[in-house]
Amino acid sequence: MNQYWTDIIYGGKSLLTGLAITAREFFSPVVTEQYPYEVPTMTPLFRGHTELIGNEETGLPNCVVCGACPRACPSNCITLEGKKAESGKGRVLTRYILDFSKCSLCGLCVESCKFNALRFSRDYNLVSFDKDDFIYMDLMKRLEEQNRCKK
Repeated sequence: MNQYWTDIIYGGKSLLTGLAITAREFFSPVVTEQYPYEVPTMTPLFRGHTELIGNEETGLPNCVVCGACPRACPSNCITLEGKKAESGKGRVLTRYILDFSKCSLCGLCVESCKFNALRFSRDYNLVSFDKDDFIYMDLMKRLEEQNRCKK
């Protein structure tokens, strides 16, 4: 019988604690953003999909097709293609394919790149009903568009 009253007192205390929290939050200011009408400010540590960084002088990507990023990726979502450079030294990136539907945003690809060729984008509005929309086939074209917008 003693346990019965202890449970009732403990339950009543829990109920009053919950009601006190609810009452306190009811009178606090609203922090909801009205999304399509108000654009959210992204934090400095926000991680979008991976994108290439271009050389400021030439506009070409800094990537030398070393293959460190696909090897570091635990999700196997990065594929690189390159060809031998016309000058005879090194390789030139021809395609950088990213399957963002598999990406876990771990950042290992960005950390493994020793040539400052990758970073996270600031894109946050990535929504689609089709999975194929998240396979970024040509990040080279995206880099060219970004360079065109800067000029």
